[in-house]
Amino acid sequence: MHDPGSCPGPRVDALLALLRAADAVWDGSRRFFRRWRVGPSQFNVLNLLHHRAAGLRPTELGRQLIMHRSNVTGLVDRLAARGLLRREPIPGDRRAQRVVLTPRGRRLVESILPHYYRAAEKVCAGVPSPRVASLRADLEAIAAQAIRQSGNLSALQPPDPSKTRITTRKP
Repeated sequence: MHDPGSCPGPRVDALLALLRAADAVWDGSRRFFRRWRVGPSQFNVLNLLHHRAAGLRPTELGRQLIMHRSNVTGLVDRLAARGLLRREPIPGDRRAQRVVLTPRGRRLVESILPHYYRAAEKVCAGVPSPRVASLRADLEAIAAQAIRQSGNLSALQPPDPSKTRITTRKP
């Protein structure tokens, strides 16, 4: 049986490959979306709202994007400044808002989506069609496990050397 603390095992290699792939996809996405003057995170907001005509509360956007609310606020501010989305009050709740696409934002997303779908198919072309569903399930399992473990990982980290008191014994 492999001792996970002694040396890297196959899961470490797989995780590193996953991180390299995620980095490559993110970098490619930045270049891909540049022609529309949006970044990948901005596109993700627009795309989520495209499928929800009634809009979403910023907290729900953050949950679906797995993003802190301060980051969602910045994205929404930038997209609203470009006239691609707007904040609307939620009737009956004076403090709550929802974020909705503007007609301009909807047109932008709809102009991007056909290119996006083709690019996504090309990026994933190296994965045989019969394995795509399995890959997706595996990636979702890894994501769920990472979320569950995020609170437990601090216990596995070595102590901070700047806060460790070193004592020596005199002979």
